[in-house]
Amino acid sequence: MESDNNRMKEIFIGNHVIYSGTGSAGEVLDVRRDDEGVWVKVDTTQLWYNSRYLELIGREEYMKLKSRKSKRKNKVSNEEDDEKVASKRKVDATKKDLEGVDMSSELCDGGG
Repeated sequence: MESDNNRMKEIFIGNHVIYSGTGSAGEVLDVRRDDEGVWVKVDTTQLWYNSRYLELIGREEYMKLKSRKSKRKNKVSNEEDDEKVASKRKVDATKKDLEGVDMSSELCDGGG
């Protein structure tokens, strides 16, 4: 089954598309038609999009977008890893600072 997008080009299963609302891009998995229009399921989000909001893109353009997204994801992952390492260092430093502290009952009285 094919679909018409806003540029009046047919969309087929296996085509690459980009959703104008969010910039999500992916490969077309399925196409369906109902009373509200033609719907296209995209592999990257597993969501159905109304075909009038999709734009056909070539494989090269799709691969560029996919590569950029992957680089951004890796950068975020590296930043999160850096934050984890910094937090661990702070915890370790605090533990080291507290090693010499005597927490016996002579110093602390719980009252009560």
